[in-house]
Amino acid sequence: MIQKVRKAVIPVAGLGTRMLPATKAIPKELLPVYDRPIIEHVVKEAISAGITEIIFVTRSGKEAIENHFDAHYELEHRLEKKGKEIILGTVKNIIPEGVKVTSIRQNDALGLGHAVLCAKHLINNEPFAVLLPDVLVLDHISRGMNHSFTSLLKAWDATGKGQIMVERVDESAVENYGVVDICGHIATPFSSIKINQLVEKPSFKDAPSDLAVLGRYILPPAVLDLLESTQVGVGGEIQLTDALDALLEIDCLNAFLTDASTFDCGNKQGFLGANLALGMRDAETKKYLMGLIDKNDWFVSL
Repeated sequence: MIQKVRKAVIPVAGLGTRMLPATKAIPKELLPVYDRPIIEHVVKEAISAGITEIIFVTRSGKEAIENHFDAHYELEHRLEKKGKEIILGTVKNIIPEGVKVTSIRQNDALGLGHAVLCAKHLINNEPFAVLLPDVLVLDHISRGMNHSFTSLLKAWDATGKGQIMVERVDESAVENYGVVDICGHIATPFSSIKINQLVEKPSFKDAPSDLAVLGRYILPPAVLDLLESTQVGVGGEIQLTDALDALLEIDCLNAFLTDASTFDCGNKQGFLGANLALGMRDAETKKYLMGLIDKNDWFVSL
């Protein structure tokens, strides 16, 4: 019987250098995307799909992230006393009953693979998810919120094989991504296809596909054992990709294609795009933004 995925590892120990100076004193994960921090969007994505334990891999100076998901009794009391029930609902019980939040420190910045390995003792030999907090996955409204990650978990349930969510990117941009080789097979949205190999930032002419890894994984516990023996690689870090390559030698990994809009909120352009995309989904905000475009020549002149 295929074991259900109940735990999600979310690495939040990064320095946020691509978003400086905004992240000098504020964790990048707490920068707001429309009406709430990016990390809350990602946590809600996991929980809505059935995850019941969130494991933050954090470091010194990131305590505000944990505080965000904790109760703030004084604030809640004041909002309740003033009758601000709508606002109260946005800050109270962010984590539903029955969902556990755990934190573990990453003592040194040794990469994504090391961050995941830090959570090994909490995963307890179970399959687990990894979600990168920089990435916002925004599904089409017609499909419903968080359809992609829910479908990723269903792909695991159906196959018992590790799943890596991928997106289609322009061929000219593949050199910026980890790319999957699926031996020329045609991937359709929400299909799960066997991966032959993972290629990190290939040149345009050497790219095996236009399917880029985007920061959502469902992985078997064997990955953790492989990470323990993974040597320091690119950038002086322990790379998750190296452990996944090793896994491909003994087991199967599948690529899962999404057609969602994705935004890398770890850079300024992606962060701005995510805010606009979510803002345009609110009727009043959309009206405001469209009014700015209609009434101000500086949008065009710039």
